[in-house]
Amino acid sequence: MSNKTISAVPALNPALKLNGFKVYKISEIESPPHTHGRRDFYKIVLVTGNMTISYGDQTIEMNDTFLFFANPHLPHSVVQHSKKKGYACLFTETFITGRERTEILQKSPLFRYGEIPAIPLNSEQATFITGLYQKMLSVHKGDYTYKDELLRGCIELIIHEALRIQPSQIELKQKNAATKITTLFMDVLERQFPIESINYPLKLRTAQDFAQKLSVHVNYLNRSVKEITGKPTSVHIAERIAAEAKALLQYTDWSIADIAYSLGFEYPTYFNNYFKRLTGLVPKSFRIQKV
Repeated sequence: MSNKTISAVPALNPALKLNGFKVYKISEIESPPHTHGRRDFYKIVLVTGNMTISYGDQTIEMNDTFLFFANPHLPHSVVQHSKKKGYACLFTETFITGRERTEILQKSPLFRYGEIPAIPLNSEQATFITGLYQKMLSVHKGDYTYKDELLRGCIELIIHEALRIQPSQIELKQKNAATKITTLFMDVLERQFPIESINYPLKLRTAQDFAQKLSVHVNYLNRSVKEITGKPTSVHIAERIAAEAKALLQYTDWSIADIAYSLGFEYPTYFNNYFKRLTGLVPKSFRIQKV
């Protein structure tokens, strides 16, 4: 079967612009070809089929049943590899505004650039969301006075259900970001060692120093490092400085004052107190025991 570039959007723009909402069954309407471009509406599609979705700078291969979320601010296109079936709803930002609904669109990871816009569904999840689309079809065709309110509620339920289904992927992305900044921190920390000359003393000694070096907020650095390693940033720094201090005391003939200055301490007394707090010994006692 030849591949076709398709859109899950039929020629419904006049009605959509008039009412701000449209819902339809995909199998009932032919989808005309379209270019990779922006639209003036949001789109949520429940579809079963094999297709390639281009969304912003991402390309996603999807097979089986999934939800697809399209943001009007990002171009997208679809290449269909097999027959498809399902449902789609389109709505403008004006239609969904009111109460906290605008915030749902703005803050939902499903509508932000860089997030995964397609979510695979199992049979139970697909059945539940299919029921919501069928409810929207029924309500949209009827004359219920508050049907727009009910339709908005169905849209919210689909968004919340998608967030409930996919929390692990969202959390994984957050954890990957924390892992990345933690790895960078550990790398910068380690690159400062070994100290080979008192003329080149340690420069980065606090969490704030490292945050500035990495161009991130210190709170974000501390939170990420603690999440990934289980220990605060300050503890990693202190342990590494203490390890270097032990090596310098044991393997060099530098004076304790020179070691203190090389590790960034303004006065030897500060170094003595720091070392004792971490090891239980003052530097001189440690050196005597190890020599």
